[in-house]
Amino acid sequence: MSLAVLHSRALVGMDAPSVTVEVHLANGLPSFTIVGLPETEVKESRDRVRAALANCRFEFPARRVTVNLAPAELPKEGGRFDLPIALGILAASGQIPSEGLRGHEFAGELSLSGELRPVRGALAMTLGSAKSGRSFVLPRESAGEGSLAAGARVLAARSLLEVCAHLAGDGQLQGTVRAPCPAASDYPDLSDVKGQAQVKRALEVAAAGGHSVLMTGPPGTGKSMLAARFPGLLPEMGEQEALESAAIQSLASGGFRIDNWKRRPFRAPHHSASSVALVGGGGDPRPGEISLAHNGVLFLDELPEFGRRVLETLREPLESGRIAISRAARQAEFPARFQLVAAMNPCNCGYLGHYNGRCRCTPDQIARYRSKISGPLLDRIDIRIDVPGLRPEDLQLAARGESSATVRGRVVEARDRALRRQGKANAELTTRDIDKFCLPDEDGALLLRQAISRLTLSARAYHRILAVARTIADLAGMERIGAAQVAEAIQYRRAGLADH
Repeated sequence: MSLAVLHSRALVGMDAPSVTVEVHLANGLPSFTIVGLPETEVKESRDRVRAALANCRFEFPARRVTVNLAPAELPKEGGRFDLPIALGILAASGQIPSEGLRGHEFAGELSLSGELRPVRGALAMTLGSAKSGRSFVLPRESAGEGSLAAGARVLAARSLLEVCAHLAGDGQLQGTVRAPCPAASDYPDLSDVKGQAQVKRALEVAAAGGHSVLMTGPPGTGKSMLAARFPGLLPEMGEQEALESAAIQSLASGGFRIDNWKRRPFRAPHHSASSVALVGGGGDPRPGEISLAHNGVLFLDELPEFGRRVLETLREPLESGRIAISRAARQAEFPARFQLVAAMNPCNCGYLGHYNGRCRCTPDQIARYRSKISGPLLDRIDIRIDVPGLRPEDLQLAARGESSATVRGRVVEARDRALRRQGKANAELTTRDIDKFCLPDEDGALLLRQAISRLTLSARAYHRILAVARTIADLAGMERIGAAQVAEAIQYRRAGLADH
């Protein structure tokens, strides 16, 4: 037989479309050609496959070898096609039986010795393979990640020889069984932060409703410490949430670590990050920081130091929870439902309003510094809170506050109330949902009308205040939003309005 047909998977955004690997041997001058829109990494498979077959004591056929990766219009990238190409050559030349190829899909990069190396996107590919009913053969280092897909049968292999022995019936590849992965709970604890009771309250409200937060304060007041402890206040991840986050992280260069199963992502890119690094992109579109933070937290420290164009790219995903990346030849869409936690100094020197009175910034300098954050972006941040400097005596006398577990208990109860009432977190409510579920009582409505008139709030701000007030009422166990909840929500909205 001079033709062999195998199955593998490509990666297009979050999807893993099926790829048919056809290997044909023909008479003529020896050559090795790969067609089907292969990129450089795929073209280099010729040298890796040739060396791997020789070092595994197989014969490389001295014939015209043509490898077709179908469909032809789908770009192919990465080294994952090494294994199916090598097996196709062996099956087409009669060195291994071809009968067992139909019930399997293959992906794996070959070393020159024939060992299998891990591949990117193993979980995303396995999710696609589970629907086909075929077993998926993966390198052992990638098999654990792939086994997270429910209903998938993943076979782990160390080398090309092990796969060939399995297909020939001389040995059996071990099926990877999904091991029970307890939810990670080793987040930094909120009780480590002394004082800052008002800020902790704001973070509790943000965690309960899924709201974005901006903390403004001098250096050394605990903004970064508070942000690092914010994931520990969020409810534990559900099975579907954990699978979505793991599938996105498997597409990144570092892959997904099993130890992070059901651990809320916490991404903190440096302020020198480009817009592509933040939202994703590239010739072969890959997820950026906002997608890697899906179902978790994106922390932007020193917010005004990020490029203006970089920050503006956050406006759409903050509202839609998705990011669409379009290039001339490729398009991809990634989920990006994250909670934004940002921190900034109040002025250039950072000490505006500090008790030591060190700030000498002029009003123009302060306004110029704060104007680096556009009004439309600031309008999309639900909670803005000042983080005051703590005096030395406050640090010495301050007792340890509530633990993350205690606060998380209240957050979970409030989030459950919202889910029972409307099926989603309060931050995800549409304007129609807000009109239905966030109606204040008479005193609350009067206070809100006065705030709109005096603070010249936008229509978006009006709806976001009601959403935050709904979260505060959920934390208090109240069915109706009162004036106290509206007042607290307005207070969270007022910070920085005078300068924008």
